Order: sequence, then C-alpha cells, then structure tokens
Amino acid sequence: MDLARLSLNTKTVPTLTLAEVIEHCQRRGIRTVAPWRDTIAPMGAAKAGGMLADAGLGLSSLCRGGMFTAASAAGRQAAVEDNLRAIDDAAALGAPVLVLVCGPVVDRDPRASAGMVEDGIAAVLHHAQDCGVRLGIEPLHPMLAADRSVITRVADATRVVDRLAAPPSLGVVVDAYHVWWDLELDESLGAVGGGGVLGFHVSDWASPLTGGLASGRAMMGDGSIDLPALAARVEKSRYAGPVEVEVLSDLWWRMPPDHVLDTVVERFVAHV
Repeated sequence: MDLARLSLNTKTVPTLTLAEVIEHCQRRGIRTVAPWRDTIAPMGAAKAGGMLADAGLGLSSLCRGGMFTAASAAGRQAAVEDNLRAIDDAAALGAPVLVLVCGPVVDRDPRASAGMVEDGIAAVLHHAQDCGVRLGIEPLHPMLAADRSVITRVADATRVVDRLAAPPSLGVVVDAYHVWWDLELDESLGAVGGGGVLGFHVSDWASPLTGGLASGRAMMGDGSIDLPALAARVEKSRYAGPVEVEVLSDLWWRMPPDHVLDTVVERFVAHV
C-alpha cells in the first residue's frame, strides 16, 4: 500500500513522547498519526493538536473512549463522563474519530452488557455530534470479551449503530487483528450503516502469539492475515481513509523505536 495512507498509532511505540513521535514521522515521510489519550495528556489536547498541525501531520483518530459496562449505575455514569471528556479531547486535538473499545461482559451476562454499551453511546452521541467528532465502535476478538469488549464482530457493532438510528456520527472501526477470522465479515461490512467504516487498523496474527492476547500482535507480514485482501474488502465498503498501524506487542515494545518504525514503513508498503 502507498505510504501516503499510513497512520502511526502511537501505541506501536509507547515509550515515545508526542514530540518524538512527530520527529520520527517527519523523518520517514509518515503524514498521519493516531495518538492515544495518554500520549497527549502531558501537554493537553489543544496544545498537542497545535504541535501536530505545526508539523504538518494529520490525524486519523484518538484512542480511546468506551468501556461503558459496569456492575453499578455509578460506574456506568463515570464511564459516560469519561467519554464526554474524551470527545472534548478529540475535538480540541482535531481528531475526526474517537475510537470506542466498548467494555467487557459484566455479571456473566453478554446481552445485558451489550445493552449497557448501547445506553452509554446513546448518552454521549449528541455531544459528539455537537463537537463534530464521529464515534467509531471497534469490535475486539471474542477472547477479549471478558476483559475488553462484549462487541466482538462487525455485525455486533453494526447492530448498535442501527439500534441508535444509524446517525452519520456513529460508525465502525475495523481492526485486522480482531476481525480477520470472521466468515461473515464481507456481509457485515456491506451492512454497516450510519457513518459507515470510520477507520482501518493493521497488524498481524502470528501463532503462537508474541505476548498476551491484548499485546501479542505481530508485525505485518509475520502472520496469518492476508492484509492486502482484507484492505480491498474494507475499501469495497467505501472506506478510503488512513490505515493505522497499531502493533500492540510485548515483543516489538522491547525493540528500539528506530528499528520498529523502519520496519513499520517497510512492511506497510510490502504487506498492506
């Protein structure tokens, strides 16, 4: 894939400050970034957005909001309030999309937990619309349902979008690591309503994993995912925006950032 579409998700190189991310991206011709909230926290969203704009770098998203599920009403309200702050951060930063990792199964009840997700998004959706920020529901691999997200397939995310009347400010983020296995993915991508597909993340799935399930991703080209074919399927769903490289990996996090980022650029062009 053309390097111009690469967006660096900052969790790929979490030891770097935002200023260091900017310097590394400029040196390699990376034009777009996707910061996590902890990356911009030291200077605040508005200043971070100014730094990126001054450097000529665009934004694909801010990671992350969500985590709407909780055993208590107070916990669910706290999540709503945190998401309102995250939306404000995305707006101040200039990020077009806030990625939502929706929250795990609570009290052994997936159906009720999915309802909490829907209620939580409904509670913040109007604020996102007012701020000009789109919310992207990111399905996670089913093995993460117990501690990360009850939303595990694109079809699950699409159902939430539809149940909330498919507003243009709500859509789906497709992460290759989490959805590559889904035999119904093409049908689900074709059925995404609202704002449609709002983001596409790439890494690879190697077996055995190179770390824990949440931090065991492989570099593109080192695993089982046919990334060019998956990219074509996502593009068929009318997504033509930046492609985020998000390699959450215990293995790669131990390596020097220069090596990681040189490899990111090389593999993106060759294997995405």
